[in-house]
Amino acid sequence: MIFEVVSAIENVETIAEGSSVRVRHLLNKKYGKGNWKKKKGTATVKLRNGSFRLAEVHWYEAHGLGKRDIKIKFPFLD
Repeated sequence: MIFEVVSAIENVETIAEGSSVRVRHLLNKKYGKGNWKKKKGTATVKLRNGSFRLAEVHWYEAHGLGKRDIKIKFPFLD
């Protein structure tokens, strides 16, 4: 599903970091080496059909490399 995050991400939590990130080898290969963390939070997203929904978003982040591979989780929170 294609979407766009339109608000600030709130209630940010770290789910996993370091060796606990299962796909860190793929992230290192694709984006470069870093101290990868998997994070989650809530944000308003705009879906492909134009509707706005409150959703839980997950992403990977490393210092100096930023947020990568943002995903939304279902069901929506609103």
